[in-house]
Amino acid sequence: MNNSFDFAQAPGHLVRRAHQIAVALFMSELSAEDVTPVQFAILNAVMDTPGVDQVTLANRVAFDAATSGSVIGRLETKGWIRREPDQVDRRRKLLWLTPAGQDATLQMKRTVEQVQEKITSPLTPEEAQALRVLLAKLVAGHERASTD
Repeated sequence: MNNSFDFAQAPGHLVRRAHQIAVALFMSELSAEDVTPVQFAILNAVMDTPGVDQVTLANRVAFDAATSGSVIGRLETKGWIRREPDQVDRRRKLLWLTPAGQDATLQMKRTVEQVQEKITSPLTPEEAQALRVLLAKLVAGHERASTD
């Protein structure tokens, strides 16, 4: 009789479980701000590149452009993002943080940094660094493969 697949040790399963843990920690620590990891990634990216267009932003945070539009809409409703049409190409929407969005992002940044430390807290500092390196290599390798 064949043994079953060792699902508990499968990389895909472990990545999914690690993602669940990371999101749960994020949501727990930032529950008062009522923000998701994707919303924070968008706010952080807009803070880094004021006036970025929605399509470029979606690529930067590795999120599909259609869905990112609705996420941006929710951030706009909160008063954290300002969206304006490009003067040259009115179809392009350019994004800026509002002063309230800038303040909220900077305040959340400290908590997000603490969440990142909690995610890797079961590891030694060396193991945490190795995990970051390996995850970055895994992501980069698959991103290159998808564009070939």
